[in-house]
Amino acid sequence: MRSLALISITAVFVACVKSETSTPATDTAAAMAPAPAPAAPAAAPLDLKTVAGKYRVSSKGETGDTSVVEYELNATGDTTGWTITYPNRAAVPMRIISVSGDSIVTETGPFTSVRRSGTPVTTRTTYRWENGQLVGRTVAHYKVTGPDTVRVFILSGVKR
Repeated sequence: MRSLALISITAVFVACVKSETSTPATDTAAAMAPAPAPAAPAAAPLDLKTVAGKYRVSSKGETGDTSVVEYELNATGDTTGWTITYPNRAAVPMRIISVSGDSIVTETGPFTSVRRSGTPVTTRTTYRWENGQLVGRTVAHYKVTGPDTVRVFILSGVKR
């Protein structure tokens, strides 16, 4: 009887012990999958020399009033000297906030609004270089009290 107990205990022990020669399971789908493609190189930022020149820009309200206002944009080959000029007005200097990818972000003002006579306005515009033209959006902040102090305009500029 002792030998039967010893054999049973040995059998249970052997069954519970992992074999040292067993190999880990492999995920055949992962092993067969192709390696991920390398990341595409980041596009070089827009060179302001590419954009330099004078543009006739048309701007209209994104919603509501869609009347068109035109101005001349003078873009230089660096971040200084940018201006906008409305008909029969003096040039207004612009500040380049950033140049990244295909976009140029500018800030202008405060200056007297063309759309709201006598009202000071400050604008932030994002110009994108697209097919040899400047397109984008302007957010205008009017210095007034009460609602409706912000308007958004879409724009397109053609080089002269």
